[in-house]
Amino acid sequence: MGKTRALILLWAALGLCRCRLVTVPRGPLLRVEGQPLSLRCDVEDYQGPREQEFEWKVIRGTESMNVVSTFDDKFSDRSIKERVSSGDISMSRLGDNVVELRIKEARIADSATYRCSTTSTDSVYSGNYDADVQLKVVPNSLVVVPDALNRVIPEGGSFRLVCNVSYDFMEGIHLSFTWSVIKGPSLSQDLLTVGPDVGVTVGNGVTQRYTDGAMRLELGNGASHSVVLSGAMPDDQGMYKCTARLWTREQGTWKRIQEKTVEMGDVTVNPAANSLSVEVRKDSTLSSGESLILNCSVTVDGLTSVDLEVTWLLNDTRVLARSGRDGVLSGASDAVEVRRLGKWDFQFKVPRVDTTDAGFYSCKAIVWIHHSSGRWYEAAEKISAPVRVRVNNHNPDFTVVLSSTLTAKFSGDPTDLECKVLNVSNLHSGRLGVSWLFKDGDDPLTGGTVASLDENGTLVPGKSYASRVEAGLITVTRVEPYTFKLRLLHTTNEDVGEYSCGVTAWVQSMHEKWKKMNEIRSPALKVSFTNKSPVLGVVAQRLREATASGSTFEMSCRANTQNLPPGTALSVVVLSEASVSSSSRKLASLGPEMVLKLEDWTESARRDGLMLIKTSKTEFQFRMSGVQVTDRGFYSCEMKAWSKPSGDDWIEMARGVSNKVQITFEHRGPSFDVSISSDTLSVFPWETVKMECDVRLTGTSPTTDDVAYELKWFLSRLKGSSRVSLLAGVDRWGVVHKTPRNDSSDCSLERLGPRKFTLNIHSAQDSDGGEYHCTVTPWIQSTGTSVWSQLHEVTSKKIFLNVKFALWDSMKLPLLYGMCASVTVGVFSLVLGLVCVHCCLRSTSSTPRSRAKLLELEMD
Repeated sequence: MGKTRALILLWAALGLCRCRLVTVPRGPLLRVEGQPLSLRCDVEDYQGPREQEFEWKVIRGTESMNVVSTFDDKFSDRSIKERVSSGDISMSRLGDNVVELRIKEARIADSATYRCSTTSTDSVYSGNYDADVQLKVVPNSLVVVPDALNRVIPEGGSFRLVCNVSYDFMEGIHLSFTWSVIKGPSLSQDLLTVGPDVGVTVGNGVTQRYTDGAMRLELGNGASHSVVLSGAMPDDQGMYKCTARLWTREQGTWKRIQEKTVEMGDVTVNPAANSLSVEVRKDSTLSSGESLILNCSVTVDGLTSVDLEVTWLLNDTRVLARSGRDGVLSGASDAVEVRRLGKWDFQFKVPRVDTTDAGFYSCKAIVWIHHSSGRWYEAAEKISAPVRVRVNNHNPDFTVVLSSTLTAKFSGDPTDLECKVLNVSNLHSGRLGVSWLFKDGDDPLTGGTVASLDENGTLVPGKSYASRVEAGLITVTRVEPYTFKLRLLHTTNEDVGEYSCGVTAWVQSMHEKWKKMNEIRSPALKVSFTNKSPVLGVVAQRLREATASGSTFEMSCRANTQNLPPGTALSVVVLSEASVSSSSRKLASLGPEMVLKLEDWTESARRDGLMLIKTSKTEFQFRMSGVQVTDRGFYSCEMKAWSKPSGDDWIEMARGVSNKVQITFEHRGPSFDVSISSDTLSVFPWETVKMECDVRLTGTSPTTDDVAYELKWFLSRLKGSSRVSLLAGVDRWGVVHKTPRNDSSDCSLERLGPRKFTLNIHSAQDSDGGEYHCTVTPWIQSTGTSVWSQLHEVTSKKIFLNVKFALWDSMKLPLLYGMCASVTVGVFSLVLGLVCVHCCLRSTSSTPRSRAKLLELEMD
């Protein structure tokens, strides 16, 4: 236990022990001759007054020399007393326990060991009372010399800042370079610093420029480095300086021991707008159709890495063409040519001018410079002085002659027309176009443009001749520069008339692709056949008359021809009409190659009963077996005459339509009528309604196997309205079709007999009220051909359905339920009241007072 206490006391004594500690910088210290230096001295862990006294001494070998003291003014040695008096050597108190020895201009002779001493104010002498530091002053050998600088820099150009430094190399001393610029009276900005280690420090505000490569460092031989600035801008101008510094490493940090700054020169950046020049040379006078050529020269002093954007203007406002800095041409018509002759020269050309091209032309140039950030920016813009261009008008002139080189003899033969342009003048490099026009001599309102060749030589067919032009039956060609040809490959009767050709002169201008300058039309030329026109007459004659349903009908069609060339072929089409004024229907046809074709014949079961044959060179025969009631009407023949040139298609030469032959006979078949059970029905909601539709048969009564019925039921919501909706129907095969309904009711169809049908409406609603009627379409099957024939549709009279609203029936049950509920609640309330009175209320009676006591009181 005693040993433990001794150890504790020992440790406490050591902890409470305070030893004086005097410290100075760790040496040796390197300083430069002529530069100020300072040596710091501080004391810690002392006793006595807070403010301590200090003394500095210089020790060289065994000799020591007093320098300065804080408490003794006469402490300085006589050899340095003058320097102390002049303030070259002084000591400054930085605090109660800190002082600093300062020398304004260090000398080589100041190299020595400096000792800082403190007087003892401690109760016990302990610790150290002085400390030494070695100081070495080296000669001042730092020299900074910049290279000559180009003081005027064009915008977008580059300049180099070269800084040369020389000094006596000594171990422990390091060199750094700093380039800076002064803009304005006091704004200084560091650009780049190299050293004192191997690192590079970029100044604030120029980091992006250094990253983009617009500011780069070029290292020399260790004592000469340079900085290159490219893409100069107006805000780069200013006074540029180079600063060299010497550094030493003390206690892990860099200590600057010398610094020299020299001015490299004042740089001025000349904006591109100051030296930009744009010029378009001389006025000119041209004739219409000549070429206009203008040259634009752009000059910018001192710039090489730039791009130009050139815009050509007419009368200072109208943009004719724009050549971007990337060389892409925009805003120019096809009639304008823009070329770049060199880096600074541009050419504008209009191959063929007219009077609209006259005016004042100018050239606008925009200078683009590549910024250090990588983008292009617009540096300058200038418009040249305008030059005047005059254009004298000389329209093209010529004459037009039309002639026929080949005339058709018959319909289907070719016809050639030739249009020649003569006495052409002032056309220059223009173009000619042609339009072929036709006019029917008998009807001047008919005709129009057949076809035309535009300024590009493109064939444009007329509206009425488009199909023939596209099929190659009409061609328009240019056989010579001034000769055009129209060819009708197969001339028809509709082509007979007057033809003319109109020739148009086109001149290419700057504003439009091609401009029409003049148009001259030739005199009309009549075109007709050399021989007489072909004539085709047709006569229809009944060979066998249809007297009843199921019989056979035969008819002949004979052609009477005139002026038809050899090799003409005939075609026939049999037409049918229900009445004289109705539209015709094609039944069958025989083409010029004798191919039979059923046209609008839809009864496939009767295909074999239809026949059309050629019985002679000019006669055809038509036969129809099993004539039905629906076949009654008027029949006629349409015949056409055709010619076929070698290797070509058939060409129509003439046509004719015959007289009409009627099929009529008395139909002795059955007739039908439809009736409904009653005129009006009244039902209540949710009941089922039945409406019967009876088909009555009159006349000849066929068997049930050869008659079928197609029935439909319709509903009209409003009485007397013409708007009806289909409810349901059954076709002649017995298939039922119903229209979708949104109501809660439903309907069904039922066949009660051969000619009796019923419509059932289940769960009738108010929405089912309205007028109902049915339609029946009978179908009769022929006993001979088994073909079904449709008769006329028969419509019944209308029946009105009224859905009543049963007021008493609808309120009977709710009233009964309400009365029962009221009686039950009343009886229950009465019983509940009696029980409560009997159980909850008790009977109470007062006890009479004794008369005896009262008498006693009175007696008293």
